[in-house]
Amino acid sequence: MKTILFSLPGNQELTELLAKKMKAEIGECNIRKFPDGESYTRILSDVKDKCVVLVCTLHEPDEKLLPLYFLSQTAKSLGAMCTCLVAPYLAYMRQDKIFNEGEGVTSGFFGKLISGFADSITTIDPHLHRIHSLGEVYRIPNRVIHAADEISKYIKENIHNPVLIGPDSESEQWVADVAKKAGAPFTVLQKTRHGDRDVEVSVPEVDKFKDATPVLVDDIISTARTMIDTTEHLKSTGMKPAICIGIHAVFSGNAYQDLWDAHVKDIITCNTIPHQSNKIDLSDTIAKEVNELMHHQ
Repeated sequence: MKTILFSLPGNQELTELLAKKMKAEIGECNIRKFPDGESYTRILSDVKDKCVVLVCTLHEPDEKLLPLYFLSQTAKSLGAMCTCLVAPYLAYMRQDKIFNEGEGVTSGFFGKLISGFADSITTIDPHLHRIHSLGEVYRIPNRVIHAADEISKYIKENIHNPVLIGPDSESEQWVADVAKKAGAPFTVLQKTRHGDRDVEVSVPEVDKFKDATPVLVDDIISTARTMIDTTEHLKSTGMKPAICIGIHAVFSGNAYQDLWDAHVKDIITCNTIPHQSNKIDLSDTIAKEVNELMHHQ
């Protein structure tokens, strides 16, 4: 079965990397808006009897969803065997329960919507907080890729004398995993509460890590508040400027500049959302997983 990849706007770079690694062609399509704001999609390549891979990372998802839906349905109407969605960043994962009366569980609604037009989904480190597996939300074959191996590899190859630092005990398991794979030590900030508003934050065994390069690792950098607060605490203990590593470069508002202003040494992200900080390429793993998933369908 032949594979053809289509890039939704903004996803060209990753699509080219995947096509090379999957030995697949890149399809041509026309996606634009009519003057009244409605979406227009047209497929210009032959998709008959081919497996269509749609590459579309889903940050700021609302405007991307209809072109994605139209492209998938158009491919099927033109005889495509299947449409597989590669969404390195997956939106609507946080509202996984009802927090206030009158709300809906939007992660479930979104999952149902995508499961209605895509035959499979591949994503990277989705925010599974109260959900144990993606299969609880997506009723189609799915693959969840973890970026920890590639992040560890990057740390090992590029950062001298690293110490990984978790902002709180919640992050300990994830930080410990990356540190172990990178062959580096790790520590987690300790918080001591002296009163309602008086919280002292300290680095355990700070003297031991005085000459090390602090590395902060998180899955999503959105407002960057956690990282900024952590770098301030590290500065107060006399540690070196930190290198901040995130999987998903969401960077809402001025978050990217705010993080630089916190006197960090570098900001590095994976290429799940196109951004100038992308330095860790996950296309090898994505290509491998998508190929495997397609052969099991």
